[in-house]
Amino acid sequence: MTKIFITIPWFRPAFRAGGPIQSVANLVKGYHDDTEYYIFCSDTDLNGGALENIPTGEWTQYNDYTKVWYAHPEKISDNLVKQVEAVHPDVLYIIGIYSWHFNMVPLVFAKAPKKIMSARGMLHPGAVSQKKWKKKIYLQLFKLLEYHHKIIFHATDEAEEGFIRGHFGKPAIISIAGNFPNNTGPLAVAKKEPGRLKLVTIALISPMKNILMVLESLMEMDSAIQYDICGPVKDSAYWQECLNRIKSLPPNITVNVHGEIDPSRVKEVLAGAHIFVMPSKSENFGHAIYEALSGGRPVITSHHTPWNHLQESLAGKNIAIENNSELVNAISFFAAMDEETLYQWQQGATSYAANAIDINKTRQQYAEMFAPSPLP
Repeated sequence: MTKIFITIPWFRPAFRAGGPIQSVANLVKGYHDDTEYYIFCSDTDLNGGALENIPTGEWTQYNDYTKVWYAHPEKISDNLVKQVEAVHPDVLYIIGIYSWHFNMVPLVFAKAPKKIMSARGMLHPGAVSQKKWKKKIYLQLFKLLEYHHKIIFHATDEAEEGFIRGHFGKPAIISIAGNFPNNTGPLAVAKKEPGRLKLVTIALISPMKNILMVLESLMEMDSAIQYDICGPVKDSAYWQECLNRIKSLPPNITVNVHGEIDPSRVKEVLAGAHIFVMPSKSENFGHAIYEALSGGRPVITSHHTPWNHLQESLAGKNIAIENNSELVNAISFFAAMDEETLYQWQQGATSYAANAIDINKTRQQYAEMFAPSPLP
């Protein structure tokens, strides 16, 4: 058995931190060939709220192949290092880059034959542009102390490999292994009349997801449009801008704000929509986008995600986000659509999702990445 010790700031039942949680949950469900996982995370969610009905400070069974340690904030770094020593893993798998307790402490102070740091989209130009100078200084120190020579980087695709090399140069050792998806399964066709449209976004509320751009585009719509926004607020100042825009929308636009929703409700929310919209500034994977596509919900998104060439497959539309003209046109296109045509696009979305990921190839990529070997 290969022992893999995973450090991540938040893990289920936490869900407010979005993609990385889903990625790790899908990993320990999708790849467990001769593998044991030990996940060390905090006992809170992104908002600082304590997780309910979980034991703290001990290993608890998550599935047949996975144990989780929910750590109390007190002496969290000391406990992490001690648990790595006790488990004696073959691989230390560090999720993220910027967290002191869950990224830097295991990198610098914990011992393991092989250390892998998963960038999880954090080096994408769109992500680095948020809190730019703080991240730039951090990454410069990272290189100055030569930590990038002591690990293997995990990239989920070739694009992310390029972003990593852009920061750490050609000598960086990088292993590519894609994400395991969460397949929603085909949903029933939502009733559709020309001139009416139901949009939905499921995402963290932050500038990265570009929800304000959707709201500004709705200002120009003549059709009757319902827009459901689901997700926890990560950036309160940005959300206030969104709320101000909602107040000024014309009467033909209805916006429903649902706040955070449990992952178990995603399928229900998607079932009530025609189109999933999220013109993100960057996505490493975009689990919500894939879940929408796999459920047969065409997607409107940017070109800055792995989900491109949507229109050719009748699976949605990729739009430029430098201004909102293409987004306005995309929403208008689907608003004018009748139910029979929408059904064809829904079929296209399902087919696109089914053909997008080779699960056997993904399993092989993780087998190669996790193969026990010494540090570079």
